[in-house]
Formats: sequence, structure tokens, C-alpha cells
Amino acid sequence: MSSFFLLLGSNLGERLANLQEARLQISRSVGKIITVSSVYKTAAWGNVNQPDFYNQAIEFEPWLDPHATLLKINEIEKSMGRVREERWGSRLIDIDILIWSQQVVHNPDLIIPHAQLQSRRFALVPLVELAPDFIHPVLKKSLSQLLAECPDTLAVTQLEL
Repeated sequence: MSSFFLLLGSNLGERLANLQEARLQISRSVGKIITVSSVYKTAAWGNVNQPDFYNQAIEFEPWLDPHATLLKINEIEKSMGRVREERWGSRLIDIDILIWSQQVVHNPDLIIPHAQLQSRRFALVPLVELAPDFIHPVLKKSLSQLLAECPDTLAVTQLEL
């Protein structure tokens, strides 16, 4: 069975509402949502002088190819008020393609699996909740193994909702 995963993140405004709105828009224009992880409060990565993020992984059945999906995701982010001012800056919403089944894409505008997935606890923890035994198509390790080996030590805490 094919597995397709996105990561949602928000650290501005009503973070839970932002994640909910992103899921709604994804289900309308990107693909059918199969399952969602818990929401995790995560320390900011890269630029640490900003509010904590709420992150959530989703598994979905895409209606589009990876590049068209990326364009739709960018449209959703923009429609929700995302402004790209600085790398790793605060944002109302961030949607990343993490995994596209066993497909590998390496273009200037899109890299799948996400190039830094194995180094980011905030992405791996919710992803492992959904698919612990999924084998990374490039690294040939399970997501659980990647999490166990992850060098990132930033806090990732499941929210009690």
C-alpha cells in the first residue's frame, strides 16, 4: 500500500484552528485525509527566538502529482495568510510534503522524502505515531529507527486535547 504524508505546523495566532483550517483545505483541494496524528507542541527549530509550534502529521491519498500538490499547498498557505519573510521564521501555517510513498524526487523546488526529515524530531515524532514501520525510500531505515537515531534534542510534547 502506498503512503503519503504531510506535516502541518503553526506558531502564530490560533494554532489549533490554523491546523484545522489547513486540514479542511487539504481535504478540499489536495487529497483525501486518511488519518491524522496527535498535535505536538514543539520548540522552534532553526530560529529559536519565536513561539513554540504546534505540529501534526497527516496521511492522505493525493489527487495530484507531487509538483501539483506542492503548488496547491503553497496556495493554501498563502490563502491562510502565510508570508515568507525569513527562513525558519514564525508562520501562521506551514505545510511540508514529507513522504510520497516510495517515490524519490530531487528538483530545485521539491525534494521528497523531505531532505531533513531524519534530523527533525518535530517531524519524526508525529510521523512515527502514524507509520512507525514505514521504510524511508532513501535511507532504508524505518521511521522508528530514524527517530531513535535522530540527533535533534528539541522538546516535542503531545498536547492533551
